[in-house]
Amino acid sequence: MVLLALCAAFLSCIGVGLLMGESFGDRSLMAFEMTIVVSLMLALVFYLLGKRGKAKLYRREALCAIGLSWLLATIVGAIPYMLAVEGCDISDAIFESSSGLTTTGATAFWNFYEFPASLLFWRSLSQWVGGLGVIVFFVAILSSLGAGAKILFTNESSGTSADFDQGRVQHGAFVLMLYYLAISAACVVAYRVAGMNWFQAINHAMTTVATGGFSTEATSIAEFNSPAIEWVSIVFMALSATTFLFVIRIIRGQTHILRQNHEVYWFYSILVASTGLLMLFLVELTGELPNLDSLRMAAFQATSIMTTTGYASTNFDAWLPSAKMLLIILMFIGGCSGSTAGGVKVIRIAVALRAALRSITHAFRPSVTINMRMSGQNLSERAIHNVVLFLMLMAALQIVSMLFISAMEPELSFLGAFSCVQATLFNIGPGFDAVGPMENFHFMRPTTKIFVSLLMILGRLELYAVLVLFAPSVWRRFS
Repeated sequence: MVLLALCAAFLSCIGVGLLMGESFGDRSLMAFEMTIVVSLMLALVFYLLGKRGKAKLYRREALCAIGLSWLLATIVGAIPYMLAVEGCDISDAIFESSSGLTTTGATAFWNFYEFPASLLFWRSLSQWVGGLGVIVFFVAILSSLGAGAKILFTNESSGTSADFDQGRVQHGAFVLMLYYLAISAACVVAYRVAGMNWFQAINHAMTTVATGGFSTEATSIAEFNSPAIEWVSIVFMALSATTFLFVIRIIRGQTHILRQNHEVYWFYSILVASTGLLMLFLVELTGELPNLDSLRMAAFQATSIMTTTGYASTNFDAWLPSAKMLLIILMFIGGCSGSTAGGVKVIRIAVALRAALRSITHAFRPSVTINMRMSGQNLSERAIHNVVLFLMLMAALQIVSMLFISAMEPELSFLGAFSCVQATLFNIGPGFDAVGPMENFHFMRPTTKIFVSLLMILGRLELYAVLVLFAPSVWRRFS
């Protein structure tokens, strides 16, 4: 089913190519034709292999299906790059495909803006599909999974099936898809009114709503030099990093949720405070008084980094160290759960901070029982433990990854190696120094590019769906 969905995406790329003046004899369209043939053949093989399999899907199998689906989609999504781009290395193709489907937005090509329209469209479409998740589309379409659909949705979308008022998760996922389509269409229109042409508007709308950050232009949003376009980006990036179900319920008139969802308040509070701090840092850098330009610049980069979109309206790598440090913190935090944003998610940061404060109180008053509540619900000790454990795993993975990249790329500075891991593991896109907003990842060794591609997938699926593939004990112990 995932491969068939990708075939439909490749067909749309051919259609766009034809509309933009390409022909069936062109190398780019022939690349998509070959990719469709390979995808259909693989889909047939998997169908035949699983035809007699059990229809029920349990948590272990669901995690396996999610992890393998993303790995397979990344490899298949790399084929158009390998066939259409002259002299393309396989590591560059896999990096670009992984960066697209995981909505990271980093690029391994220095001349991507010279790609034919069909391939540029695939870069953007891969982020749009990956934004909500191939598996969520899969769940919404395939209603025969039953309980398996609930497990798939929960593990893929950074949300829980309990968030839905409806009885069926498939219906809830379908509602999410409709909202995703609606906000994408609204973003297209807004970009077009702000000054983009239709092709630019459609591509940037897909990567904005997916909080992905791929652009058709060499210098990202800075290429347009348009305050109107930047404000449109700010609004839709922030909206796309807000819990989708929260917005859907507000639209439906369920205003009681305004008093319950603490994560959204945390998200916007951090975003506003970060914008204010960045404005102060820009004042210190430029020596000019705060004005609308500095407000827009600060708001754009704070929103772009915290929502993990990764657009650049200016070369923020040239900012003060204090501003860079703030952006690194925002990279780690990310957006809200149940949105297209990456990072560790605001809800986990909020829970971890409150758990730390509770532990300080327990140090002085060990006999006091303190219940933790979040968004109107009591948090169990197991839930708090899982949050802390997840943050520890992410921190450990970041340290190990930094050591690996520093060994593989000795010419990278400490900031370059650190931000490389940060930008890929948390699906940001640009980092600092050699991997800054006006640079690319093309200079890295093939092994390093494959490694950071895996980091992107690990970050997008929040570790477990991929790690379970490399844990044989799970399969032996619970078989």
